[in-house]
Amino acid sequence: MEKSSLTALARELMVSAKTKSSGRSARTVYGGHERILRQTVVALTAGSALDEHDNPGEATVQVLSGKLVLRAGDVSWEGSPGDHLVVPVARHSVDALEDSTFLLTVAKP
Repeated sequence: MEKSSLTALARELMVSAKTKSSGRSARTVYGGHERILRQTVVALTAGSALDEHDNPGEATVQVLSGKLVLRAGDVSWEGSPGDHLVVPVARHSVDALEDSTFLLTVAKP
C-alpha cells in the first residue's frame, strides 16, 4: 500500500508551474505506460492551458484547487475545488481561469 498527499503535491507543482513559461507542471502519482490506469496531478497557472488534444481513453478530472474550464468543441464545463468532470470522448482542452490543480485519471484500453 502507498499513501501520498495530493494537496502537498499540488502545492509543489504549482510552485514549479509558476517558474515555467508554459505555466504548467505535472507528475504521475499512479500507473504509467505499463498499466491501464494512470493518475496525474496537473498544475496550471491562471491563463495557461492544456491545448486541444485527443482523449486517449476513459478520463476524468477532479479539481483540487482553483477554477478551470474543460472544453470540447462548442461545449464547456467549469470546475471548482471538489468538482469531478468526465472528459468527453472527443478532442478537448483545459483552460485555467485561476491558478488551478487537478487530478487527471485516465484508463487506456
